[in-house]
Amino acid sequence: MTETTRPSLALLGLGPMGGPMARRLLAFDGELTVWNRTSAKAEPLVALGARTATTPADAASDVVLTVLPDLEQVESLLPGRDGLISGWAAKGIARPILVVHGTVSPIAVAAFAERVHQDHGVTVLDAPVSGGTVGAENGTLSIMVGGDRNAAQSVEPVFQSMGTTVRYMGRSGSGALAKACNQIVVAATVTAVSEAMLLARNGGLDLAVMLELLQGGLADSAVLRQKGHRWISDDFVGGGSAQNQLKDLRFISEAAAKEGLKLPLSGTVRELFDQMVARGDGALDHTGIHRTLAVLS
Repeated sequence: MTETTRPSLALLGLGPMGGPMARRLLAFDGELTVWNRTSAKAEPLVALGARTATTPADAASDVVLTVLPDLEQVESLLPGRDGLISGWAAKGIARPILVVHGTVSPIAVAAFAERVHQDHGVTVLDAPVSGGTVGAENGTLSIMVGGDRNAAQSVEPVFQSMGTTVRYMGRSGSGALAKACNQIVVAATVTAVSEAMLLARNGGLDLAVMLELLQGGLADSAVLRQKGHRWISDDFVGGGSAQNQLKDLRFISEAAAKEGLKLPLSGTVRELFDQMVARGDGALDHTGIHRTLAVLS
């Protein structure tokens, strides 16, 4: 990749976030290679002009963006004949950039970035996103970037096609740490709203009116605007899963311990999500913590 050559792009992982992010990239660049373990998820993007790769090696590009649940899935894309490392070598891509958009451990991704760069010359950027599927569809994500500054600057136009708030946070792991901070607020907000709605319901208040009041005052948030209907309908199927929220809370505990910090609120929220997942509700949207709170009351 040179300054005068537009980098080739690929996105791997076409789940609830990856699919709409890929559509934004297609609108931005017009050319995009996509790959997903379940190949059928790529079909709507092919209709929009994307090229489907048969393997991660086939998807190897100057810039490869991954939208996967955790770092383990990203690492699995690298080795073997069908892996990205082989693909980059076969295509003569000497200095590829690998972007990790998933929410991962700040400590683990920093170690991963150092190892992959030393062993294979791959530059890793941790660039988790916030804004949910609505933000992914509308191109209004908040993207927090960690890793090599020059690499981050070279990919910034790509990020800007998917988000309205793109910020470079510092060395490897910094983007993931910023996302951990974001997730403290998200998990605590979801839990606080669940408690408020539980109290309102049991007190005989109209939840639709309660939601309107919360949205009209200081308590308003993106959580209420995007997910307020869930507490009213008592429907917590789909969305951002509780098990992923718990994963994030574990990363928060890990990062806090590294810094010698105690975060009592995050600890309490993590205990509640531990109970939610243990009850078998891990696949529900994280707003389903309302169900766990109801059981505990």
